[in-house]
Amino acid sequence: MGRAFEYRKASKMARWDKMAKTFSKIGKEIALAVKNGGSDPDSNPALRRCIQNAKGANMPKDNVDRAIKKASGADAENYEEITYEGYGQGGVAFFVECTTNNPTRTVANVRAIFNKFDGNLGKNGELAFIFDRKGVFTLDKNAIQISWDDFEMEMIDGGAEEIDSDDEEVMITTAFEDFGSLSHKLDELGIEAKSAELQRIPNNMKEVNEEQFKANMKMLERFEEDDDVQNVYHNMEMTEELMNKL
Repeated sequence: MGRAFEYRKASKMARWDKMAKTFSKIGKEIALAVKNGGSDPDSNPALRRCIQNAKGANMPKDNVDRAIKKASGADAENYEEITYEGYGQGGVAFFVECTTNNPTRTVANVRAIFNKFDGNLGKNGELAFIFDRKGVFTLDKNAIQISWDDFEMEMIDGGAEEIDSDDEEVMITTAFEDFGSLSHKLDELGIEAKSAELQRIPNNMKEVNEEQFKANMKMLERFEEDDDVQNVYHNMEMTEELMNKL
């Protein structure tokens, strides 16, 4: 299995990818997409991706329409994307993506969370060698109406690096620069992805002991609870043995 697939399986097991604030997160993504590319999804690929992800998250269409309208108005909030990098216990790397209308508040909150759990906020760019930015597409396996061999060939032609599947879903990973190409290929085949995201996948994992694991998981949960945090990535090895001790 590919790195992205295994990383997602571990994340699902820990349930930190099922954030209670999903709709709020998508709303901010819509606001940024509209700010950068306008309110017409036909001419704004980023907004199309947000709408696609909203469908996959079962976000009501009315909510999506309101978010687009609000982001298009004169009183739209001025969000910006900011990233922070740091370390948790045991030398585990954390990459925190935020969308905020108040950077001063956000950096103070992020620093406080690192400090609370004996981690430390680092300098931007120092973790670039640990995480690869990838395009990650999740499909409903039943949505594929051609043979598996033909499907794989089409995906490779569209820029797929890894194609993994279980009984229900297919996950396709691309290089960052091939994200648009793969999205276009799926459109050609009439396949609508459940989600299409740019993610940061660790290229090496860090083993920790039970105490460090529990502290890092608590820090992870605290990051997820912060309204300004959109995504958190880490390179902590999450074994079943450690998960069972939570």
